Amino acid sequence: MAGRPLLNRRLEGLGTTIFAEMSALATETGAINLGQGFPDTDGPESVREAAVRALREGRGNQYPPGPGVPELREAIADHQRRFYGIGLDPDTEVLVTAGATEAIAATMLALLEPSDEVIAFEPYYDSYAACVAMAGAKRVPLTLRAPSFRPDLDELRAKITPRTRLLLLNTPHNPTGTVLTPEELSALAALAIEHDLLVVTDEVYEHLVFEGAHHPIAALPGMRERTVSISSAGKTFSFTGWKVGWATASPSLIAAVRTAKQYLTFVSAGPLQYAIAEALRLPDTYFDGFREDLRRKRDLLADGLRTAGFEVYTPQGTYFVTTDITPFGEKDAYAFCRALPARCGVVAVPNSVFYDDRQAGSTQVRFTFCKRKGVLEEAVTRLTRLAG
Repeated sequence: MAGRPLLNRRLEGLGTTIFAEMSALATETGAINLGQGFPDTDGPESVREAAVRALREGRGNQYPPGPGVPELREAIADHQRRFYGIGLDPDTEVLVTAGATEAIAATMLALLEPSDEVIAFEPYYDSYAACVAMAGAKRVPLTLRAPSFRPDLDELRAKITPRTRLLLLNTPHNPTGTVLTPEELSALAALAIEHDLLVVTDEVYEHLVFEGAHHPIAALPGMRERTVSISSAGKTFSFTGWKVGWATASPSLIAAVRTAKQYLTFVSAGPLQYAIAEALRLPDTYFDGFREDLRRKRDLLADGLRTAGFEVYTPQGTYFVTTDITPFGEKDAYAFCRALPARCGVVAVPNSVFYDDRQAGSTQVRFTFCKRKGVLEEAVTRLTRLAG
């Protein structure tokens, strides 16, 4: 191996260490970790018990079917019909994956060729850049700018070239909390149809919309045959460690994604798939209560951050709040976040790591509010030290 690089050149610059770094800082300093997006409580007891029951009954302890257990595929199809009026064939239009991250990776590997271009909103979930790079394609960022973080559709149109293959969307959007409106989705759909583009949409925060509503682009006319919709159980049911996700699309697109997926994990989380099938059928009261609980926590943290002196961009969805540190006279969010645990015992993440254009997010910091109320209250108390 002498003389050969240890990291494929496509992945140079993509080694994301920020979450490991901030987690280590939290451990070393005893700081409250509001950087990483995982809850500090588990999801519904009935869903956990469903997983235990599946384990004890021997369901899924061996390799489950490649596309996912039938019970979960049927539950996913029922969920899409129940909430969005989208009819799916669970046998040919639903694929279970190892979380949304694998669904994104398998989709990029299946649908992209070297030299293809992918337009994605930045800041973006870090795996987008890595998956596009592994497929040999080129990412073309469309920057969402503060304070509104709305997509500039004229700018997007100007970025489309003969090499553009795919639009990669995320709504509700991590980390900004932007929720695409029906008008924006219609305009994006029109561009996709006009230029014969594929659309991949990451909808993992679909049940965490606080302002407006979630509208899947796949439901729009002309989009069913060109859209891969991705979601997962982790964010909706607070079981992020289970890594149960899915992709839904037309039979031809799902067949392509399934072909790539079988050479990634092949299958995963057999017993947990049965539990998530039950979770997706929980009554509306669960989904409504979950959303309202997170709305209260959003408001608690956002108000506390304002009191501490941050400029706060209140999110329409997700469980992240983006802030700006300029009011403190600070210009480097990365340095700010490295110093924050020692200054006031709280960990956050600099948004600059989610941008190609690092300058665009150089003063932005992300906090999560998917924590217990008491933890958030203590974090707010600590952050007020910055105001003094």
